[in-house]
Amino acid sequence: MKTHNRPTINRYAKWKYIVLAFTLLVMLLSALPSLYGEQAALHINHRGQVIDATEVASYLKKQGIVPAAINQQDDRTVVLLNDQSEQAKAQSALIPHLPENTTIALAMDPAAPQWLLNAGFSPIALGLDLRGGVQFLLEVDMEPVYQAHRQSVMDAFSADIRASRSRQVNDAVQVTVYNDEQVAAARNLARQQFSHWDSRFSGNTLTLSLSDDEKSTLRQLIVQQNLQIMRGRITELGITEASVQRQGLDRIRIELPGVQDPAAAKDVIGATASLSFHSLPEMRSLHTQTVPDNSGALLEINRQAILGGEHIIDARANLGEMGAAEVNISLDGSGGRKMSQFSRANIGQPMATLYNEYSRDANGESQQVSRVISVATIQSQLGSRFRITGAGSMQDAQELALLLRAGSLTAPVTIIEERTIGPSLGAENVQNGFAALALGLALTLSFIAVWYRKMGWVANLALLANMVCLFGLIALLPGAVLTLPGIAGMVLTVGMAVDTNVLIFERIKDKMREGRTFAQSIDKGFQSAFTSIFDANLTTMIVALALYAIGNGPVQGFAVTLGLGLLTSMFTGVFLSRAIINLIWGRDKRRDVKV
Repeated sequence: MKTHNRPTINRYAKWKYIVLAFTLLVMLLSALPSLYGEQAALHINHRGQVIDATEVASYLKKQGIVPAAINQQDDRTVVLLNDQSEQAKAQSALIPHLPENTTIALAMDPAAPQWLLNAGFSPIALGLDLRGGVQFLLEVDMEPVYQAHRQSVMDAFSADIRASRSRQVNDAVQVTVYNDEQVAAARNLARQQFSHWDSRFSGNTLTLSLSDDEKSTLRQLIVQQNLQIMRGRITELGITEASVQRQGLDRIRIELPGVQDPAAAKDVIGATASLSFHSLPEMRSLHTQTVPDNSGALLEINRQAILGGEHIIDARANLGEMGAAEVNISLDGSGGRKMSQFSRANIGQPMATLYNEYSRDANGESQQVSRVISVATIQSQLGSRFRITGAGSMQDAQELALLLRAGSLTAPVTIIEERTIGPSLGAENVQNGFAALALGLALTLSFIAVWYRKMGWVANLALLANMVCLFGLIALLPGAVLTLPGIAGMVLTVGMAVDTNVLIFERIKDKMREGRTFAQSIDKGFQSAFTSIFDANLTTMIVALALYAIGNGPVQGFAVTLGLGLLTSMFTGVFLSRAIINLIWGRDKRRDVKV
């Protein structure tokens, strides 16, 4: 009875093949949307009245723009455009015709079939260098923050230690106590409320200064808070897929892919305006400050604010009963309680709205400019909703409302670098980058097929599967963005993946020279090569992790694709290649085979 050398796959091996096939299918489906690419779009977010699609089309047609499609959803209308360069023009054409509370976001929507999108798959997000857009590098100025803390120390000692004088000397606060009986009270106040300050007594004089640790802690908190506020401002601008990251100790890097008009983004991102509400004292004292109003007249207000801008959760610009611009403000629960308590106790008393803004002088130093934009008499108890007037024109009121919704920066920022990449340059980068990847892949496939013959075709199949898995994994990873250095990481991945197969095939050749059968050589070759492959990939992975942790921007993009490429090359080069080879030659008992 004649027997055939066909591999027999046990139940355990079947499960391995099923897992491999399922993984490859998921990676393929995840990579497919990237093949279809993206389409420029406008997202019209409705906050009340829904705009009819035919009206939107007519408004665009008047400007010579013919949309590819207009899709209506429950709270949003999506306008698909034929060219990304039409986005800004279409947005400008629609804004005058939409209700005030409606926002328009520039976006890139997937062009893949709906069934793929419904399954949860989406294309790879492209970075600034591939899509085009604007990058800002901002520097956070911490000196006004330190100054505010010094002022709070002086106010605390002036309020609690009556027979004392507080003043700032360089970067320190010097408190002189004139009453010997209150020296102990000053010591207790410094120990209880300002324990994180460096303090020293010399006679009746107490000197307090911020410690290096406290400065570092403050910088960490302020920069992190400004990061969150920047993200909120970008959301208010309607920009999707933006990247806001910390760079160094006190810098913030903002990437806005797809933005074609950086002026509007620059005005809002770099603004440091804020509002606060103050009571007016009966007479001038150490706890008051003099601030001009809109007409230039000087007003005396209490330095301590009733309420700060951090309690504002919503702000809308409207026209009041007399046709003047006003801003309707909504407070959070804590702010509403504070305003309610103050207004109940001060009915009939004036309350000033203080507008603060930081700017740079000729020497590059930060300086705060404050003015009172309105003084209103409290007629009744206020709650979490009220309105302020005196913001200027309607446009000024709208800009102020946007800043208040997005948050007030806790420290002034300065845009120290601005880079703009046009959409055409981004498209050229995509074309050139993937052309380089295709060329490297084609040359590698040709060499492997010629040099290793039959098993070389298996290596080529694994290499193509590796590219599919890499694209699919990047698309699945939340927050992953493909950049030009990322494409360079993909090209390097091709070399790493081939290196895996080369090691395996050379080990198989060595085992066959020792006189083993083809099947035995395959088994022993994979076993002996695995340790070398694992060590090489592990050390490279350590380097990739170090690049991601220490680097930023392009370096991180390269590290991400390199690290993911190592994982996919291990999966396809070791497990997938072995599965295919075992399936074809796993029971081949020949001892003389050309590999």
